[in-house]
Amino acid sequence: MQCLARRVRRPYFQSMELQIPPKVTPRAFERLAEINEGTDLPKALRVAVEGGGCSGFQYNIDLDDPADGDLVLEGGGQKVVVDEVSLPFLSNAVIDFSEELIGARFVIENPNATSSCGCGTSFSI
Repeated sequence: MQCLARRVRRPYFQSMELQIPPKVTPRAFERLAEINEGTDLPKALRVAVEGGGCSGFQYNIDLDDPADGDLVLEGGGQKVVVDEVSLPFLSNAVIDFSEELIGARFVIENPNATSSCGCGTSFSI
């Protein structure tokens, strides 16, 4: 399954530094397809970074529609979107889906995070 990335209406490079877009695993696209199965209007998975949490930043993962300026990652007929403010914090990150004894959830493996909380949703840079 090939993942295609495209940006909606805005240039990808905001500065002279190269930012590697996040990657989405096939397992994450498959789970998103299961969530969207049987719906008339499938939604994209929005991954955002917000201030807060016990480590300074936290991930916000929600179902949404792509907006102007979003990076759109596509695979298996599904879309994952990242807004332009969150993009530098997610450079070269991996968006995955995990099923464990404690539950199932979308997870972010972020090489930019210098530390993270035990819950996995809060981090610092």
